[in-house]
Amino acid sequence: MSEQKKYTTSSQIKEKGRTAYYKMLEKVRQGELIQVRRGVYANAEQLSGSMIDIDTVVPGGILCLWSAWSIHHLTTSMPQAFHVAVKRGRRIPIPVFPQVEIHYYSESLLSIGTTEADIEGYSIKLYDVERCVCDAVKFRNKIGMDVCSEIINNYLERPDRNLTRLLDYARLLRVGKIIEQYLQVKL
Repeated sequence: MSEQKKYTTSSQIKEKGRTAYYKMLEKVRQGELIQVRRGVYANAEQLSGSMIDIDTVVPGGILCLWSAWSIHHLTTSMPQAFHVAVKRGRRIPIPVFPQVEIHYYSESLLSIGTTEADIEGYSIKLYDVERCVCDAVKFRNKIGMDVCSEIINNYLERPDRNLTRLLDYARLLRVGKIIEQYLQVKL
């Protein structure tokens, strides 16, 4: 990952000395750097892309739901915010910009189906395709049946689908019977 893509933290700048820290503060006042959250800064170019440094903004966060569905091309809907999964009970300071929605999961469910991908130069943790399908079924009443159906149909059209893994995840996430019913109808 290039050093240019990484967000700047005030602790990194303080290690370089007091002068570097004051120069950074001056850049913030002039608008060259933007404060993402307390102690984390980025330039306008870094924030203009469609991906942000998730691990810096939400340490230990995993892209989920709408964000992951969009990355995996399971839906045509564009997410209005970055949807990030974290362990239940954590207090996360939410930045003003970019918009981030936090979703809390128990530790046992949080780790199911995590993977890493290089997106626009950032190493991003996100849920794999099968976990995304399970989440769509799990939250079908909140997201709408049309979106859930679109995600399942797009998944079933993929040549790299893994139905065994899908059913394993579905049982762990307590949507096994529902996904089996969908598969019986669709296949």
